Amino acid sequence: MPTRTLHIVRHGRADALGRLTEDGRSQCRALRQRLADVPLDVIWHSPLPRAVDSAALLAEGRRGLLVDEAPELVDAVPFVPDLDSLSPRRAAFFDGIDEEEAAAGHELAGQLADRFLRPHPPGARSTEELLVTHAFQVSWLVREALGAPTVSWMSLGRIENTALTTIVLEQDEPPMILCVNDRSHLEDDTA
Repeated sequence: MPTRTLHIVRHGRADALGRLTEDGRSQCRALRQRLADVPLDVIWHSPLPRAVDSAALLAEGRRGLLVDEAPELVDAVPFVPDLDSLSPRRAAFFDGIDEEEAAAGHELAGQLADRFLRPHPPGARSTEELLVTHAFQVSWLVREALGAPTVSWMSLGRIENTALTTIVLEQDEPPMILCVNDRSHLEDDTA
């Protein structure tokens, strides 16, 4: 059976304008080194500059590797729960998100899962894909792979910049999560 292996990362550290910092570029270089022996077939990235630039750094030195935008990977809140069911601190996180934005984010989250959490059909070849996205999207994909309740996307805590999450998909099998938020390739910078 063919496998579809998704290596999912949050972009490198960025400044307030959404551009990679020197630390963010260094994080991407460390992740590139970690993934050097992984036979990637494609790097998909969010359309936002911090993800585009991260993907470009991660692709350096890999001739002929497809690097392409996937609009489903854009930064958006994937699900807004019933705010009355949350603590005041947690509910405050969603201040300013109106119903239209919440609905659009949830629709995008569905498209994200539909596109990337689908195993290859029998007869297809196995692939290794790198997704360069944002913290909420990493959390959403893990939640979806686990089949956890929608509100659970908030349960993973902080998804670190360039931390690695790996999910393996195979037809007729539950998704296998190999690692979540693994930052062993990074120096302990805690920031």
